[in-house]
Amino acid sequence: MNTSNEKKLAARATELGNSVDPQALHELVPLTSSQSALVRRLAASALGKLAEIVSAASAVAALHPLLQDEHPQVRQYAAKALGAFGAASKEALSDLRDLYKSPVEKDYVKRSVLTAGKMINTAVEIEERQAVHCCQRCGVELQHDEYVRSQRAFQRSFCNYCFDEVFLERRNFETKVELQKKIRSKDGTWVQSDGERRICEILDAADIKYRYDERFRILDGYAIRPDFYLPEFDVYIEYWGMNTTDYKIGMLKKQKLYQQQGKKLISLYPDDKPLMQKLLQEKLEKLR
Repeated sequence: MNTSNEKKLAARATELGNSVDPQALHELVPLTSSQSALVRRLAASALGKLAEIVSAASAVAALHPLLQDEHPQVRQYAAKALGAFGAASKEALSDLRDLYKSPVEKDYVKRSVLTAGKMINTAVEIEERQAVHCCQRCGVELQHDEYVRSQRAFQRSFCNYCFDEVFLERRNFETKVELQKKIRSKDGTWVQSDGERRICEILDAADIKYRYDERFRILDGYAIRPDFYLPEFDVYIEYWGMNTTDYKIGMLKKQKLYQQQGKKLISLYPDDKPLMQKLLQEKLEKLR
């Protein structure tokens, strides 16, 4: 971009930010993708100034990607602007946290990120206090502390009575699962079947890090417990070791969930055990 054009666009972004005109959004959003870092920064700043005037959803959608911009000042002003949009920017909180934790991020960017995160969290809390939430089990209207407690623990809405019931059910289920882990692989992992033991030992022998039987949130409102997760490959492995009708129904639901979320899944079955190592290696190569 030539200097003359950059100056014109920068001036226009500044003008739009001071315009108090909701229609300014239509010009500012394209400017957030400008070749010029100066223009992107000023466009982000302008959107922040119009936080009470323009469409929050459209503005946040344009600002959020700028948190990954190569220029630190663009990241700084994008964070400031997102903070101005309050609860509408809650989807950006995880990226703001990552920026704040980054050991290579500039200190002035971190300060803006921290302030923005506080503003968004405060706005979200106010919004939640004003909202009416009901228990998903019994339907009773929740107090704010009941809603917060159940969301933190289960990402569900439960009154205190139902919370205690769900907690006991989950604890009993976890205990039951742990008691079923009676087979130990060579690396010390306790598993539920010989097929899972073989997978552990194949992965360990190949020096592939894995997490066994851990809960992951891969869909809003749902949690899933894959048999194995390989963080280096972002791949899930399921060993479908049973043949009952209920088990097959659960298997199909789980496979559909992986597919809907675009997750990379390797499915293995008891018949695969004789060639487990070869099959697993081949499937991993296809997914790399």
